[in-house]
Amino acid sequence: MCFSTEASFIGGVVVAAIGVATIRKVHKPSQLVFASIPLFFGLQQIAEGFVWLSLQNPEYAGLLKFSTYSFLIMAEVFWPFMVPLAVLLMEKNKGRIKILRGFLGVGVAVSLYFIYCLFSYNVTPVISGYHIVYLEGYPKSLQIVAFSLYLITSITPLFVSTIKRTYLLGILMAFSCLVTIIFFTQYLTSVWCFFGALISIVILWILRDARRKYILGR
Repeated sequence: MCFSTEASFIGGVVVAAIGVATIRKVHKPSQLVFASIPLFFGLQQIAEGFVWLSLQNPEYAGLLKFSTYSFLIMAEVFWPFMVPLAVLLMEKNKGRIKILRGFLGVGVAVSLYFIYCLFSYNVTPVISGYHIVYLEGYPKSLQIVAFSLYLITSITPLFVSTIKRTYLLGILMAFSCLVTIIFFTQYLTSVWCFFGALISIVILWILRDARRKYILGR
């Protein structure tokens, strides 16, 4: 995924299919946001497929702006609040709920910041090798702070949750980000989604196991 037009579309469809299967494992309304993460990953990949298509084919140039902003809104705006919200909705421990609400509040603030940036500064996608670089004119002075809070709100709630095995998802997401930062720093926004399929499979596993225990316990 993330390395060509074909890879993005194929990967997006595969992950979206995993997402549909995951949603079918939901047995409580509180699990719906968490279960929708793989489907969301898939749609994000498909959006970047259109970015690839627009950059490589002049006849599709009219789709470039829409596909670019569709991808970035999903990649930068949704994740900081979607992950803490998904975990918060499933959490039952009162102490952890308070902590997760704090992460959600920070995540919303990060999302609002990226919304401001997307509509206030230019963003230009450029193909570099087998990746897409999103040249963003965001404020340099806030870059490290915004990125740090983005990672904290997108990963830490998975370790705070008492839901069984969410910490494994947190480890996988942290590892995928670390690998991307070390080897593909320039392409971070695009390449991180390469791990979307693995993350989606873990989410499916968590919900399938929870559903099995729910059925056995009835």
